[in-house]
Amino acid sequence: MEAGRVSPRSGATRLDRAQFVLLGALLALAVVAWLVTKERMGAMESMPGMGLGALGFFVTVWVVMMVAMMFPAVAPTVLTYDRLREGHRARGEGAVAEATPLFVAGYLAVWAMAGLAAYALYELVRAIDPAFLAWDEAGRYVAGGVIVAAAVYQLTPLKRACLARCRTPMILAERWRDGRAGALGLGIRYGTWCLGCCWALMAALFALGVMSLGWMALITVFIVAERLLPWPSAARGAVALSLLALGLGVAFFPADVPGLAEPAGGGMHGGDGDSMPESPSTFVVRAAG
Repeated sequence: MEAGRVSPRSGATRLDRAQFVLLGALLALAVVAWLVTKERMGAMESMPGMGLGALGFFVTVWVVMMVAMMFPAVAPTVLTYDRLREGHRARGEGAVAEATPLFVAGYLAVWAMAGLAAYALYELVRAIDPAFLAWDEAGRYVAGGVIVAAAVYQLTPLKRACLARCRTPMILAERWRDGRAGALGLGIRYGTWCLGCCWALMAALFALGVMSLGWMALITVFIVAERLLPWPSAARGAVALSLLALGLGVAFFPADVPGLAEPAGGGMHGGDGDSMPESPSTFVVRAAG
């Protein structure tokens, strides 16, 4: 079997030099994204119900977060796509040289659109600011309920089906389309499967405090475990149990949950009208200076 080719019987692969470079680039981008996220969010006290800041600020941070959280898990799929691209090019079948970056761009576009939808819903609820969402009233039960709902979703047929597609990169061969539009479209398709697999985990992240590096790291561990460990059912179950315990802790024993910053009271904004220590625009200007 040639280097970098896929075995038709087992799906096993051997990486050639170009594949190692691509893998290194993906992991390096993930590391840089974590460092940038830490720099941009390190001064913020992340907690349930915190403000997300201006739309441009949030979308930029969100996309960087997705690179940090998702690239370690999706790297095998990107490598498989690149091998398929190279095989099509070698046979003269029309796969463009820039197909792999376009595939990744399509994937990130799905998560960017999901972030925009989450931002719109989140800010709508904050604008209404229903009194019952105060943390010292029903707020902690709502946050805990979102996390418990994420645990339940782990056990649904839809989750299982989406995860199966995410864990089987060679399914891309069945959906292959040549050209730039084909690469972008396949990235969007794969991103949609990934969104179906992970949207509930991201909802749990919002419930815990979306700007928290610690909670980001925990959700990333869950995603990587589900995608890369050889026991998908056991991984899904372990994540479900972890989310269930975390959700019940947030709802009934929030002071005992390590790393959870509780809002000071009041509405979703906290006791003083906002849970962020400073506005995002002020933070960005200060960080840039």
